[in-house]
Amino acid sequence: MALAGLAAVLGGCAGDQTGTILTPAAISVPAQAPRTTGRRVADEADHAKLVASFGGEYRAPATLRLLTEITDRLVRASERPEEPYAVTLLDSPVVNAFALPSGRLYVTRGLVALASDSSEVAAVLAHEIAHVTLRHATARTEMALRSQLVSRVVADVLNDPATGAQMESQSKVTLARFSRDQELEADAAGVKTLAGAGFDPFGAARFLTALNRTLALKTGTGSNGEPDMLATHPGTVERITLVTRAARRIGAPGLGVDERARFLAAIDGIAYGDNPGDGMVRGTRFLHPSLGIAFEVPDGIAIENTRNAVLGTTRDGTRRILFDQVESSTGRSLEDVLKATWNDGIDPGTIENRIVEGRPAVFAVSKGKDWTFRLAAIRVGENTYRMIMAAKGSADPDAAFRRWVDSLSSVDPDEARALKPLHLRIVTASAGDTADALAARMVAPDRALDRFLVLNGLERGAAVKPGQGYKLVGE
Repeated sequence: MALAGLAAVLGGCAGDQTGTILTPAAISVPAQAPRTTGRRVADEADHAKLVASFGGEYRAPATLRLLTEITDRLVRASERPEEPYAVTLLDSPVVNAFALPSGRLYVTRGLVALASDSSEVAAVLAHEIAHVTLRHATARTEMALRSQLVSRVVADVLNDPATGAQMESQSKVTLARFSRDQELEADAAGVKTLAGAGFDPFGAARFLTALNRTLALKTGTGSNGEPDMLATHPGTVERITLVTRAARRIGAPGLGVDERARFLAAIDGIAYGDNPGDGMVRGTRFLHPSLGIAFEVPDGIAIENTRNAVLGTTRDGTRRILFDQVESSTGRSLEDVLKATWNDGIDPGTIENRIVEGRPAVFAVSKGKDWTFRLAAIRVGENTYRMIMAAKGSADPDAAFRRWVDSLSSVDPDEARALKPLHLRIVTASAGDTADALAARMVAPDRALDRFLVLNGLERGAAVKPGQGYKLVGE
């Protein structure tokens, strides 16, 4: 996690915006036209970076086969059916999808797990294809370069740094608005392509609704690690309104082929949530077998494990936590480490050296305008970890923070070996089954019923249908 702006993340200022790394092997859809060597090399480099940053490529042949077929149908219905495309499934639990200008499409397993049918996944892919056909990335780059050039000319050639800086700031706002407009344009074009390919045009609204409900489950946690769609796209409420309006102009809900059963069969067994090697929650404990550490999750905190840190927040967002590993050179004091890795001021009078379960630790306090931050740096063997708890308002989280820090412990090797990754399991509802009964069979850290409803596109109080497939999370 980037150190700059860490207090802002813990203080709730994050915006609501878009394992082993395997050899990239994206599947081509239409036959690809030859590209220049330079462009091909740059494209491969970008592809490798994206795959690496999202946990590597996820091997699920049936799922990837379905994604490829969906993409093929969408491309034939798009405004540029001759464009070459390739789709890659990423081994990441975050919900995201994106595209490169070359036509490479990326979908995370977290997004596939959230979708309830082929039309919902097709809506996401149609949106990303629209970005490519509308040449959005090229237009954004040209606009950014033009803005930078104008600012530089004003600052350097006309010798007016203040005006140049002001123009640069204004251009960033303009670019952000431009990017937002592009997202909405891609939504509208995507719905048109979705319907043209024979999918339900209301699939876009259904998926965005599920995305919105996922945000509620995440209780506002943000991350500087792998971004999800809530970080890289405009607010979902506005988008739901737009795509619903676009779908109504095309036809009634349900137009298109219902491929729910085939979709569920294709995703049955895919990994869900975090990889055990990257740490995972079991009951009230967070365990990281690779690092050999564990801690008790503080009461009322829902946590999100990213590739670089563990983040957590209460449902009302007034208390947040962060746990991560920091670099610490030999001989450097924990006090220096804490000061160097915290970008806000630390009250010198609060620095306290302690021994926690036989491990050296340093505690400190940092106060902002609206937040109080309790900080600790702890040395476990050759590694150094930070534990940070933030509380909004006048409440001091000291007692809860010390209980959390004191819970840090080593993971027993037998316990680490017993940890198994979670997977989606498709079950067929029987007569008499209810959402509550099916949710009770889920392995979930909390709010099992809410998670079951979101995963299956159901509203609270909805009845499950005997003979229909539903997604459960289990080992």
